[in-house]
Amino acid sequence: MTSTTRHTDQAAARRKLRREVPSTAAVLADERDFAAMRRYRTFPFDDHRSYLQQMETLLRTLAAQGVLTTLSLFDPVAYEQYCADLALDPDRPDSRTRYTAELACTGATLPYKGEPLAQLLPRLIEEADRQATWDQASALLARAGSCQDCGADLGHAAFARATAAVRQLLEALGDGTHHLVCSIPAGDPPLLAVLHTTTGETDRPQLSESETLIFCTVLAAGLALCTPGGIVARTTADDTGERSTVRGWSLRDAWPCPLTEAEVFTAYCTDAETGEPIAPEHGVDYAPGLPLTPPPDEHRHR
Repeated sequence: MTSTTRHTDQAAARRKLRREVPSTAAVLADERDFAAMRRYRTFPFDDHRSYLQQMETLLRTLAAQGVLTTLSLFDPVAYEQYCADLALDPDRPDSRTRYTAELACTGATLPYKGEPLAQLLPRLIEEADRQATWDQASALLARAGSCQDCGADLGHAAFARATAAVRQLLEALGDGTHHLVCSIPAGDPPLLAVLHTTTGETDRPQLSESETLIFCTVLAAGLALCTPGGIVARTTADDTGERSTVRGWSLRDAWPCPLTEAEVFTAYCTDAETGEPIAPEHGVDYAPGLPLTPPPDEHRHR
């Protein structure tokens, strides 16, 4: 074997090996984050549009080579704190690389499959929002403390109650396509979780595991902290999707309690910022929340 042949074989082997080494990339999704990074001398871009175009070209090149790339959002504020915690110089490319690698392990990520960034970024931002909501709700549950009588973890107890509440709620709503929103005024911004499900006459509810986990965790945080949060459910039961029914529940005594039809109507037909009435939504019926039976509360919450 000649040296040229050996060199060619080695190069081919390296290319094959490269396909088995995944890559990570963190993107600055909006103009504000991009502008924040421009203060660093070593940051090589000065135009956000051009930056996104070059990022997409890089991602497509890696995909064409068979390299799996995981994409995350680059947060300049979190990056600055990360560098401060580890005594890193933020104005160094290797610091940005280290932060990006950390995001691939701990942050919200999506695999790049060749789609345009314009399509992928909204999904990535949504995933990051879900991750932040879950982190915030989990932190609140962790601080819920223990039962003064038996020492049980109130966060775990609240999660069990939340799971039971969601199961009962879906059974009570019955057949149809359901869009549920749980809002808890704990922190800034408030906690907000969304759950979508479709149930037929013979089918079990079709649920996203990640959506269900986040929804139950947010609800559990509200139950554990006894906050004045609530749940709204919009149900479309017919095939046309032209009419839907809205119901609501408020959190009282560590359990979702049904609102009256008038309370649901008022909540939906009042501007949250000004308090002024707004017109009812076309094709929407406002109905009272359905009663849910609370399980025994062995660990009284605060």
